[in-house]
Amino acid sequence: MKSLFSNAPDIVPERLVKGMGVSDLLELMGRTCFEARNVHRAARLFARMTDEGDTIWLGIAGAGIAGGMGGMVISLLEAGVVDVICSTGAQVYHDLHFAFGLPVKAIQPHHDDNELRRHGDTRIYDIGIREEETLEAQDAIIRRFVEEEHAALGKHELASWEFNRLLGLWAARNAPHPERSFTIAAARLGVPLFWDSLSNHSIAMNLVRTDRMGFPVRLSAQKDILHSSAIAFTSEQTGFVELGGGGPKNFIQQTGPTISQILGVDFEGADRGIQIGTAVEREGSLSSCTFGEAVTWGKYQHAGETNLVQVWGEYSIIFPLLAAYVMDRCAPRAPKDICSRMAERVQQLETAA
Repeated sequence: MKSLFSNAPDIVPERLVKGMGVSDLLELMGRTCFEARNVHRAARLFARMTDEGDTIWLGIAGAGIAGGMGGMVISLLEAGVVDVICSTGAQVYHDLHFAFGLPVKAIQPHHDDNELRRHGDTRIYDIGIREEETLEAQDAIIRRFVEEEHAALGKHELASWEFNRLLGLWAARNAPHPERSFTIAAARLGVPLFWDSLSNHSIAMNLVRTDRMGFPVRLSAQKDILHSSAIAFTSEQTGFVELGGGGPKNFIQQTGPTISQILGVDFEGADRGIQIGTAVEREGSLSSCTFGEAVTWGKYQHAGETNLVQVWGEYSIIFPLLAAYVMDRCAPRAPKDICSRMAERVQQLETAA
């Protein structure tokens, strides 16, 4: 009988070429095997999302921003590739260390942690952060922001993106190195920056103190859900790029079920997605959600490898490759400036509901 593999591409051993660029390397990887081929598929899908005008969401879990990966996010923001972000609040907090010149060090991960504690050192694996000179200094900066901007912060309940935009614009005026912060870049470009949680980070911890100082800030989870869903509903085509899992991934993906299941508006979910992580599904640590499962929840329109690529790998390795590929292969896009038209998008969803 004729082989079922007859129409598949031939595998031919290819040599590396001196001076080969990242995008050429990824094309070569796509002609090999295993996860290398999958990374190439993700790169090609990311490029299609960019070239075909998707509203692209970036989900950021883990500590990549604290480890210096914010510069890659800034590059994508400035190229108009990323239109919406959901990050842990911790990464927004650590991102500002770089803008304000607070010490963050590249260290070896093998230390006597009791000794580090005695010296006032903290760490995130191989990222070294001083307690007083970095964390406490950052806390004071957050509190100063709340005091100085309370006239705007205290007017009404805020979605997290509204808080972060005010924070980014204030930091742009006050930080010595604004070019180092993705929070500042997002604010300047009108890219909404959501938190996955309103309470699970140092910024919210500091709000407890500023409340007691007489500068209360009210954050609204309901506004976050409504506004993020309005962006998804009013976008012609949506692509999700998820670094790690956890809260940011679920926040991004819950927009579809919020629209269809909660608000009762006909909506089929996002068009395409890329997920990068090392979690497995068997015990639920993949945020209990493979792409196939996500389709059953109405988070994506269709299961299949064409528009959904799940990469098993640590995102500090994979994400730079994908970002470099898109920067090399795709033309810059004009920013969508979603922040300035958020009210209009919300009204469209409210009308439909």
